Amino acid sequence: MFKLSKFLVMALVFALAVTLLTGCGQDQADKTPDSSQGQPEAEESIKIGTIGPLTGDVATYGISTKSGVEIAVDEFNNNGGINGKTIQLVSEDTRGDQTEAANAVSKLIERDKVAAIVGGVISSETMTGGPIAEDGKVVMISSSSTATGVPEIGDYVFRNCLSDEVQAIQLAEYAVDELGLKKFAIMFTNNDYGLSLKEAFEKKAGELAEVVGVETYNDGEKDFRAQLTKLKGATPDALYIAGYYTEAAKIAQQAKDQGLDVKFLGADGFYSPVLVELGGEAIEGAVFTAGFFTDDPSENAQNFVKAFTEKFNTEPDMFAAQAYDAAMILLTALENADGVGSEAHQKEMIKIKDFPGITGNTSFTSNGDAVKDIIILQVENGKFTKLR
Repeated sequence: MFKLSKFLVMALVFALAVTLLTGCGQDQADKTPDSSQGQPEAEESIKIGTIGPLTGDVATYGISTKSGVEIAVDEFNNNGGINGKTIQLVSEDTRGDQTEAANAVSKLIERDKVAAIVGGVISSETMTGGPIAEDGKVVMISSSSTATGVPEIGDYVFRNCLSDEVQAIQLAEYAVDELGLKKFAIMFTNNDYGLSLKEAFEKKAGELAEVVGVETYNDGEKDFRAQLTKLKGATPDALYIAGYYTEAAKIAQQAKDQGLDVKFLGADGFYSPVLVELGGEAIEGAVFTAGFFTDDPSENAQNFVKAFTEKFNTEPDMFAAQAYDAAMILLTALENADGVGSEAHQKEMIKIKDFPGITGNTSFTSNGDAVKDIIILQVENGKFTKLR
């Protein structure tokens, strides 16, 4: 009896020891990084990020921007990447919200460890996300944030689009000198983008002609009849809409319904096929500023249009083109910095001069603002045509 009990005890101890060792081994295995998913990716690729609205009222801008960056990333990767490392794109949806934009930039820097960021898409995103990139010493370039204060965010924040001020001033001059317009009304969306455009256009149009009324509205608003009734009483011959295509199309329709016969003017927020889809005949003849024209005959531009159309089965808009150029500038500077981000990357960005992009040659001022020409387009027979 004693000997049997001793045997059983020894067997139980042995079994328990085996179980504990197996458990410890499994626990250690669980804590060991999967080499097929972790470290090699960090060694073999360089991450860059995008932030912008991929859902929501202005999603078309964010989707176009992300798509344009994808074409640039494909081009770099097809040519060997940077120092043999592939470029990996990580995209975050901001839904056009400032808080979401700040959170997206923080995630890309802290969790995803991106070397650089293309974004934000709309100015308010860049105004909140930019300071976070600045603090993290991560280069951030916006291809469409046109608000006046963007270049002042910091040394690591750039843009390759024209400012609201430049767009508004040049369009006011064109409207007076070339279109012969004399009495202007203004409607502007109540955000950084709309306010910047409104202030610059109002000042220049007031100097050259007369501004007879100014009204505001909010993004997502659908009924503009009250504002239009007030402006109709001032008998303008042109209405400058400082905002995005969704509201602009509805404003044009409701203005026509109320018998307000004016020339519609706008900025690059107009440049989307959805403007014509929503606005129809009401938006016919509208004139607006832009940074790219799809029918540009240059070889580089048409190669981009071809690659974009083949990949996404649709033609690129200005936002896609400017995002492509922004990514190409960012990646070229990163390549010149031997794939190293932070300060080395920022110094190479500052050196960019007359970069031959599809939206024109781009240089940067000392504070990272774009130096380039502006394009003026018109809606004609339901399509965009180039005036200048």
